Amino acid sequence: MKRRNFIKNTSLSTAGLISASLLASCEDKKTITKQEDKKTIKPIAVCTWNFENANSKAWEVLTNGGNALDAVEKGAMAEEADIKNTTVGIGATPDRDGNVTLDACIMDKDGNCGAVVYLQNIAHPVAVARKVMEETPHIILAGKGAEQFAYEQGFKKTNLLTEEAKSRWLEWKKTSKYETIINIENHDTIGMLTMDKNGDIAGACTTSGMAYKVGGRVGDSPIIGAGLYVDNEVGGATATGVGEEVIRMVGSFLIVELMRQGKSPQEACEEGVKRIMAKNKGREDFQIGFLALNKKGETGGYCVHPGFTYRKATEAGHTNEEVDSFYKKKI
Repeated sequence: MKRRNFIKNTSLSTAGLISASLLASCEDKKTITKQEDKKTIKPIAVCTWNFENANSKAWEVLTNGGNALDAVEKGAMAEEADIKNTTVGIGATPDRDGNVTLDACIMDKDGNCGAVVYLQNIAHPVAVARKVMEETPHIILAGKGAEQFAYEQGFKKTNLLTEEAKSRWLEWKKTSKYETIINIENHDTIGMLTMDKNGDIAGACTTSGMAYKVGGRVGDSPIIGAGLYVDNEVGGATATGVGEEVIRMVGSFLIVELMRQGKSPQEACEEGVKRIMAKNKGREDFQIGFLALNKKGETGGYCVHPGFTYRKATEAGHTNEEVDSFYKKKI
Protein backbone atom coordinates (compact mmCIF):
# COMPACT_ATOMS: atom_id res chain seq x y z
CA MET A 1 0.00 0.00 0.00
CA LYS A 2 1.28 3.43 -0.96
CA ARG A 3 2.11 5.79 1.89
CA ARG A 4 -0.54 8.32 0.74
CA ASN A 5 -3.31 5.71 0.70
CA PHE A 6 -2.16 4.30 4.05
CA ILE A 7 -2.39 7.74 5.69
CA LYS A 8 -5.77 8.38 4.03
CA ASN A 9 -7.22 5.08 5.20
CA THR A 10 -5.76 5.50 8.67
CA SER A 11 -7.24 9.02 8.93
CA LEU A 12 -10.67 7.82 7.82
CA SER A 13 -10.58 4.96 10.32
CA THR A 14 -9.53 7.29 13.12
CA ALA A 15 -12.20 9.82 12.15
CA GLY A 16 -14.76 7.05 12.12
CA LEU A 17 -13.74 5.89 15.57
CA ILE A 18 -13.81 9.46 16.92
CA SER A 19 -17.22 10.12 15.32
CA ALA A 20 -18.62 6.90 16.71
CA SER A 21 -17.20 7.78 20.11
CA LEU A 22 -18.67 11.29 19.99
CA LEU A 23 -22.05 9.98 18.88
CA ALA A 24 -22.05 7.44 21.67
CA SER A 25 -21.08 10.17 24.11
CA CYS A 26 -23.90 12.42 22.87
CA GLU A 27 -26.40 9.57 23.17
CA ASP A 28 -25.17 8.88 26.70
CA LYS A 29 -25.58 12.57 27.57
CA LYS A 30 -29.09 12.60 26.10
CA THR A 31 -29.99 9.54 28.15
CA ILE A 32 -28.53 11.09 31.30
CA THR A 33 -30.34 14.38 30.61
CA LYS A 34 -33.64 12.57 30.08
CA GLN A 35 -33.11 10.64 33.30
CA GLU A 36 -32.24 13.84 35.18
CA ASP A 37 -35.29 15.61 33.74
CA LYS A 38 -37.45 12.69 34.79
CA LYS A 39 -36.05 12.87 38.31
CA THR A 40 -36.98 16.55 38.60
CA ILE A 41 -40.63 15.87 37.79
CA LYS A 42 -42.37 15.87 41.14
CA PRO A 43 -45.91 16.92 42.01
CA ILE A 44 -46.40 20.54 42.96
CA ALA A 45 -49.42 22.71 43.71
CA VAL A 46 -49.42 26.49 43.91
CA CYS A 47 -52.21 29.04 44.24
CA THR A 48 -52.57 32.78 44.62
CA TRP A 49 -52.79 33.99 48.22
CA ASN A 50 -52.53 31.86 51.34
CA PHE A 51 -55.41 29.48 50.60
CA GLU A 52 -54.20 26.64 52.78
CA ASN A 53 -57.31 24.42 52.49
CA ALA A 54 -57.52 24.75 48.72
CA ASN A 55 -53.87 24.01 48.12
CA SER A 56 -53.91 21.10 50.56
CA LYS A 57 -56.86 19.59 48.69
CA ALA A 58 -55.03 19.88 45.37
CA TRP A 59 -51.94 18.35 46.95
CA GLU A 60 -54.01 15.47 48.32
CA VAL A 61 -55.27 14.69 44.81
CA LEU A 62 -51.73 14.77 43.40
CA THR A 63 -50.18 12.58 46.10
CA ASN A 64 -52.94 10.02 45.66
CA GLY A 65 -51.94 9.64 42.04
CA GLY A 66 -54.50 12.02 40.58
CA ASN A 67 -53.84 14.19 37.55
CA ALA A 68 -53.17 17.92 37.42
CA LEU A 69 -56.63 18.77 36.06
CA ASP A 70 -58.48 17.00 38.87
CA ALA A 71 -56.18 18.67 41.38
CA VAL A 72 -56.86 22.25 40.27
CA GLU A 73 -60.60 21.63 40.06
CA LYS A 74 -60.86 20.10 43.54
CA GLY A 75 -58.56 22.75 45.00
CA ALA A 76 -60.60 25.62 43.58
CA MET A 77 -63.85 23.99 44.66
CA ALA A 78 -62.62 23.85 48.26
CA GLU A 79 -62.33 27.63 48.23
CA GLU A 80 -65.66 28.15 46.48
CA ALA A 81 -67.30 26.26 49.33
CA ASP A 82 -65.70 28.41 52.04
CA ILE A 83 -68.24 31.05 53.09
CA LYS A 84 -65.49 32.95 54.93
CA ASN A 85 -63.98 33.90 51.60
CA THR A 86 -65.87 36.99 50.47
CA THR A 87 -64.69 36.98 46.85
CA VAL A 88 -65.15 33.37 45.75
CA GLY A 89 -68.25 31.15 45.59
CA ILE A 90 -70.80 30.98 48.40
CA GLY A 91 -70.66 34.01 50.68
CA ALA A 92 -69.04 36.22 48.06
CA THR A 93 -69.74 39.94 47.98
CA PRO A 94 -72.47 40.83 45.46
CA ASP A 95 -72.49 43.42 42.71
CA ARG A 96 -74.08 46.85 43.33
CA ASP A 97 -77.52 45.38 42.60
CA GLY A 98 -77.17 42.69 45.28
CA ASN A 99 -76.51 39.79 42.90
CA VAL A 100 -73.66 37.35 43.48
CA THR A 101 -72.20 36.63 40.04
CA LEU A 102 -69.33 34.22 39.55
CA ASP A 103 -66.62 33.72 36.92
CA ALA A 104 -64.25 30.78 36.46
CA CYS A 105 -62.09 28.97 33.95
CA ILE A 106 -60.03 25.81 33.71
CA MET A 107 -57.34 24.59 31.29
CA ASP A 108 -55.75 21.17 30.83
CA LYS A 109 -52.42 19.82 29.60
CA ASP A 110 -53.62 19.58 26.00
CA GLY A 111 -54.73 23.19 25.74
CA ASN A 112 -58.41 22.37 26.17
CA CYS A 113 -60.25 24.98 28.20
CA GLY A 114 -63.65 26.04 29.46
CA ALA A 115 -65.10 29.06 31.23
CA VAL A 116 -68.26 30.57 32.66
CA VAL A 117 -68.95 34.27 33.17
CA TYR A 118 -71.67 36.10 35.08
CA LEU A 119 -72.95 32.79 36.48
CA GLN A 120 -75.57 32.99 39.25
CA ASN A 121 -77.09 30.47 41.71
CA ILE A 122 -74.39 27.83 41.21
CA ALA A 123 -71.91 27.12 44.01
CA HIS A 124 -69.06 25.69 41.93
CA PRO A 125 -68.43 27.65 38.73
CA VAL A 126 -65.03 26.00 38.18
CA ALA A 127 -66.74 22.59 37.93
CA VAL A 128 -69.23 24.04 35.44
CA ALA A 129 -66.30 25.46 33.45
CA ARG A 130 -64.84 21.97 33.24
CA LYS A 131 -68.17 20.67 31.94
CA VAL A 132 -68.17 23.40 29.29
CA MET A 133 -64.72 22.20 28.25
CA GLU A 134 -65.60 18.52 28.17
CA GLU A 135 -69.26 18.44 27.14
CA THR A 136 -69.61 21.25 24.60
CA PRO A 137 -67.79 22.48 21.49
CA HIS A 138 -67.52 25.91 23.15
CA ILE A 139 -65.09 27.60 25.51
CA ILE A 140 -67.21 30.25 27.26
CA LEU A 141 -70.83 30.22 28.41
CA ALA A 142 -72.36 33.33 29.98
CA GLY A 143 -75.20 34.41 32.24
CA LYS A 144 -78.51 32.58 31.98
CA GLY A 145 -77.14 30.27 29.32
CA ALA A 146 -74.35 29.15 31.63
CA GLU A 147 -76.81 28.71 34.50
CA GLN A 148 -79.21 26.62 32.41
CA PHE A 149 -76.32 24.47 31.19
CA ALA A 150 -75.26 23.89 34.80
CA TYR A 151 -78.74 22.63 35.72
CA GLU A 152 -78.71 20.31 32.70
CA GLN A 153 -75.40 18.91 33.95
CA GLY A 154 -76.88 18.14 37.37
CA PHE A 155 -75.77 21.18 39.40
CA LYS A 156 -78.23 22.33 42.05
CA LYS A 157 -79.60 25.84 42.46
CA THR A 158 -77.99 27.49 45.49
CA ASN A 159 -78.54 30.81 47.23
CA LEU A 160 -75.07 32.35 47.15
CA LEU A 161 -75.91 35.53 49.08
CA THR A 162 -75.37 34.87 52.77
CA GLU A 163 -76.89 37.08 55.45
CA GLU A 164 -73.46 38.43 56.31
CA ALA A 165 -72.75 39.38 52.70
CA LYS A 166 -76.19 40.93 52.40
CA SER A 167 -75.58 43.06 55.50
CA ARG A 168 -72.28 44.32 54.07
CA TRP A 169 -74.01 45.20 50.82
CA LEU A 170 -76.81 47.11 52.56
CA GLU A 171 -74.21 49.03 54.56
CA TRP A 172 -72.31 49.85 51.36
CA LYS A 173 -75.48 51.16 49.71
CA LYS A 174 -75.63 54.00 52.25
CA THR A 175 -72.76 55.70 50.41
CA SER A 176 -72.46 53.54 47.27
CA LYS A 177 -68.81 54.50 47.04
CA TYR A 178 -66.99 52.33 44.55
CA GLU A 179 -63.27 51.89 45.14
CA THR A 180 -60.56 49.37 44.44
CA ILE A 181 -58.95 47.84 47.52
CA ILE A 182 -55.23 47.24 47.01
CA ASN A 183 -55.10 43.95 48.91
CA ILE A 184 -57.76 41.72 50.40
CA GLU A 185 -55.39 39.64 52.48
CA ASN A 186 -56.03 35.93 51.97
CA HIS A 187 -59.45 36.64 50.48
CA ASP A 188 -59.24 37.27 46.78
CA THR A 189 -59.40 35.54 43.43
CA ILE A 190 -57.85 32.10 43.59
CA GLY A 191 -55.74 31.07 40.62
CA MET A 192 -54.22 27.60 40.88
CA LEU A 193 -51.51 25.74 38.96
CA THR A 194 -50.47 22.12 39.48
CA MET A 195 -48.02 19.65 38.00
CA ASP A 196 -48.64 15.93 38.48
CA LYS A 197 -46.28 12.94 38.65
CA ASN A 198 -46.24 12.74 34.85
CA GLY A 199 -45.01 16.30 34.54
CA ASP A 200 -48.33 17.54 33.12
CA ILE A 201 -49.59 21.00 34.08
CA ALA A 202 -53.15 22.30 34.47
CA GLY A 203 -54.67 25.48 35.85
CA ALA A 204 -57.90 26.95 37.17
CA CYS A 205 -59.15 30.33 38.32
CA THR A 206 -62.36 31.29 40.12
CA THR A 207 -63.78 34.54 41.53
CA SER A 208 -66.83 36.69 42.20
CA GLY A 209 -64.95 39.70 40.88
CA MET A 210 -64.80 43.17 42.36
CA ALA A 211 -67.05 43.94 45.30
CA TYR A 212 -70.11 46.00 44.28
CA LYS A 213 -69.09 46.01 40.63
CA VAL A 214 -71.42 47.26 37.91
CA GLY A 215 -73.89 44.50 37.07
CA GLY A 216 -72.52 42.42 34.19
CA ARG A 217 -68.87 43.30 34.76
CA VAL A 218 -66.42 40.49 33.97
CA GLY A 219 -62.72 40.67 34.83
CA ASP A 220 -59.71 38.68 33.74
CA SER A 221 -60.26 35.55 35.82
CA PRO A 222 -62.39 33.55 33.33
CA ILE A 223 -60.56 34.85 30.25
CA ILE A 224 -58.09 32.33 28.83
CA GLY A 225 -54.79 34.11 28.26
CA ALA A 226 -55.60 36.88 30.74
CA GLY A 227 -56.36 35.42 34.17
CA LEU A 228 -55.01 31.97 33.30
CA TYR A 229 -52.91 30.29 30.64
CA VAL A 230 -51.23 26.88 30.40
CA ASP A 231 -48.86 25.53 27.76
CA ASN A 232 -47.73 22.07 28.78
CA GLU A 233 -44.46 22.44 26.86
CA VAL A 234 -43.50 25.49 28.89
CA GLY A 235 -45.56 26.06 32.04
CA GLY A 236 -48.52 28.01 33.32
CA ALA A 237 -49.41 31.37 34.80
CA THR A 238 -52.33 32.96 36.62
CA ALA A 239 -53.20 36.42 37.89
CA THR A 240 -55.04 38.24 40.65
CA GLY A 241 -55.92 41.89 41.21
CA VAL A 242 -57.62 44.43 38.96
CA GLY A 243 -58.63 42.33 35.98
CA GLU A 244 -58.98 45.18 33.51
CA GLU A 245 -55.23 45.80 33.64
CA VAL A 246 -54.45 42.11 33.15
CA ILE A 247 -56.82 41.83 30.18
CA ARG A 248 -55.18 44.77 28.43
CA MET A 249 -51.81 42.99 28.50
CA VAL A 250 -53.14 39.43 28.02
CA GLY A 251 -51.13 38.93 31.19
CA SER A 252 -50.93 35.19 31.81
CA PHE A 253 -50.23 34.41 28.16
CA LEU A 254 -47.45 37.01 28.26
CA ILE A 255 -45.88 35.34 31.31
CA VAL A 256 -45.88 31.91 29.64
CA GLU A 257 -44.41 33.30 26.42
CA LEU A 258 -41.64 35.00 28.39
CA MET A 259 -40.84 31.63 29.96
CA ARG A 260 -40.82 30.08 26.49
CA GLN A 261 -38.14 32.60 25.56
CA GLY A 262 -35.98 31.35 28.42
CA LYS A 263 -36.96 33.49 31.40
CA SER A 264 -37.50 31.84 34.77
CA PRO A 265 -40.99 32.06 36.32
CA GLN A 266 -39.72 34.81 38.62
CA GLU A 267 -38.16 36.81 35.79
CA ALA A 268 -41.29 36.40 33.66
CA CYS A 269 -43.62 37.62 36.43
CA GLU A 270 -41.42 40.64 37.06
CA GLU A 271 -41.34 41.54 33.38
CA GLY A 272 -45.12 41.16 33.14
CA VAL A 273 -45.80 43.57 36.00
CA LYS A 274 -43.22 46.06 34.73
CA ARG A 275 -44.88 46.13 31.31
CA ILE A 276 -48.26 46.85 32.91
CA MET A 277 -46.76 49.64 34.98
CA ALA A 278 -45.00 51.13 31.95
CA LYS A 279 -48.37 51.43 30.23
CA ASN A 280 -49.93 53.00 33.32
CA LYS A 281 -47.20 55.63 33.76
CA GLY A 282 -46.99 55.96 37.51
CA ARG A 283 -50.47 54.93 38.61
CA GLU A 284 -50.57 53.51 42.13
CA ASP A 285 -54.26 52.84 42.70
CA PHE A 286 -54.43 49.16 41.78
CA GLN A 287 -52.88 45.79 42.58
CA ILE A 288 -51.81 43.05 40.19
CA GLY A 289 -50.15 39.80 41.23
CA PHE A 290 -48.76 37.16 38.87
CA LEU A 291 -47.91 33.55 39.75
CA ALA A 292 -46.05 31.19 37.41
CA LEU A 293 -44.90 27.56 37.27
CA ASN A 294 -42.59 26.01 34.67
CA LYS A 295 -41.94 22.43 33.57
CA LYS A 296 -38.96 22.12 35.91
CA GLY A 297 -41.24 22.74 38.87
CA GLU A 298 -39.78 26.21 39.44
CA THR A 299 -42.18 28.90 40.64
CA GLY A 300 -42.20 32.66 40.82
CA GLY A 301 -44.41 35.59 41.72
CA TYR A 302 -44.40 39.37 41.53
CA CYS A 303 -46.89 42.14 42.23
CA VAL A 304 -47.47 45.90 42.03
CA HIS A 305 -47.83 46.58 45.78
CA PRO A 306 -46.50 44.63 48.80
CA GLY A 307 -48.89 42.10 50.30
CA PHE A 308 -49.47 39.50 47.62
CA THR A 309 -48.38 35.95 48.51
CA TYR A 310 -48.81 32.48 47.05
CA ARG A 311 -49.28 29.08 48.65
CA LYS A 312 -46.93 26.27 47.61
CA ALA A 313 -47.09 22.53 48.28
CA THR A 314 -44.27 20.11 47.44
CA GLU A 315 -42.71 16.99 48.96
CA ALA A 316 -40.56 19.38 51.00
CA GLY A 317 -43.63 20.82 52.73
CA HIS A 318 -46.33 23.49 52.50
CA THR A 319 -45.37 27.16 52.62
CA ASN A 320 -46.79 30.63 52.10
CA GLU A 321 -44.38 32.46 49.79
CA GLU A 322 -44.04 36.23 50.02
CA VAL A 323 -43.15 37.95 46.76
CA ASP A 324 -41.32 41.10 45.80
CA SER A 325 -43.21 44.11 44.45
CA PHE A 326 -42.85 46.98 41.99
CA TYR A 327 -43.60 49.52 44.74
CA LYS A 328 -41.77 48.74 47.97
CA LYS A 329 -43.97 50.55 50.49
CA LYS A 330 -47.57 49.80 51.38
CA ILE A 331 -50.05 52.56 50.69
